[in-house]
Amino acid sequence: MRSRMTPSNEPDVLQTTAGDLPFEEYHLRLGGHAWRVLHTGAILSKEDEQRFLGGEQPRVPYGIVLWPAAIALAHEIALRPMARTRVLELGAGTGLPGIVAASLGSRVTQTDRQDVAMFVCKKNAERNGITNIEHRVADWTAWEDEQRYDMILGSDVLYAETMHPHLRRIFEANLAPGGTILLSDPFRAASFPLLETMAADGWKVTMNKWTVGITPPERPVGVFELMRA
Repeated sequence: MRSRMTPSNEPDVLQTTAGDLPFEEYHLRLGGHAWRVLHTGAILSKEDEQRFLGGEQPRVPYGIVLWPAAIALAHEIALRPMARTRVLELGAGTGLPGIVAASLGSRVTQTDRQDVAMFVCKKNAERNGITNIEHRVADWTAWEDEQRYDMILGSDVLYAETMHPHLRRIFEANLAPGGTILLSDPFRAASFPLLETMAADGWKVTMNKWTVGITPPERPVGVFELMRA
């Protein structure tokens, strides 16, 4: 994949196998900080999602559009003390949550199985002047990372129940003692079995509810915090 540059050196089009995709820009301003990320479309409402998933055009990779769960997770992270924490982001996509964490002092590793998503993720880190992020293409089914992290992040990563065993293994292997998992999800029915199983196995699971959108109806998103009891 490549990005075509404007005279000001800002990418305006992402060239992919699905065709040339124009970039849009999302701005987030919180607590005296400001971030901006490129994406190829914002999927904010359920109607947006239905159009995206049901379209007849060649499907754009999920990771390069901006999802409401990523926006909610970024807001959650911005309210937390992040300095000197080691952070792993799963399914990073356009990279917004990890970029917010890194700008607040975390050492972040962002992962995604899509090369094109990692390309956009790196571009967005550069746009925000972030240098303390490691970017890595990684597949949950062939996970090789043995490091421990103080926090594991994932936005809208629970939608496929077949992936739940792989995610559970990553959580168990890579979360440092006393660490926290933050998973944002727009209350998908398929997401709850993993959360319920972990709670039954002794993990402490709590939730903050966010709403994301420009005009009603806004999209509700839960940010679930998981900690070993």
